[in-house]
Amino acid sequence: MSLTTLGLSATMADYVRTNTLRESEALRALRERTAELENANWSMSPEQGQFMALTAQIAGVKSYLELGCFTGYGALSVASALPSDGRVITCERSEEYAAIAREYWTRAGFADRIEVRMEDALRVLDKLLDEHGEGVMDMVFIDADKKPYPDYYQRAVRLVRPGGLIAVDNAFRGGGVADPADTSKATQAIRDVTITIRDDDRVDMVLVPIADGIILARKR
Repeated sequence: MSLTTLGLSATMADYVRTNTLRESEALRALRERTAELENANWSMSPEQGQFMALTAQIAGVKSYLELGCFTGYGALSVASALPSDGRVITCERSEEYAAIAREYWTRAGFADRIEVRMEDALRVLDKLLDEHGEGVMDMVFIDADKKPYPDYYQRAVRLVRPGGLIAVDNAFRGGGVADPADTSKATQAIRDVTITIRDDDRVDMVLVPIADGIILARKR
């Protein structure tokens, strides 16, 4: 995730937030709490949270899987936009971060709509496929460890229903994907999954230049 949109000047970032942001008090409080952490830059920016929430509403999402929770800003953004029977499943390996998330979900009144699984993202995907089969989720958001991104995607495209969405975060990798000198495995995994999605005739796709870049794919 990213605290703001890559390449957006501070002046323009301030303009966007001042003139377009609709952030609840609960989300604002969680964002401020997260800003106190050493890894605060792992959090979702508020404009991305608003984008994800509206995307889920437009697509009629009721079942949402998030790979990578951190302190729960993204999960709360989407949960608060779903209908009353909507449900969010997210995964996180740090009990410290999950505890912060649960605290603010409870304060916001959405704790009963969000399930956090303290497991590796691939394991969560495999379990959901084993438990429920294919084509059962409305939307999957990918933002866990970067090196397995291609594996996350292949499972996610099986898990979502026709017409369902897959969102892949950090598609820009801070600009690293366009830098030949960046040969890290994590950056290469994002390059690989980008090309895979582009060439996958099972989906329609677009790369949205918000935050650190989001690939949005719709299963045909």
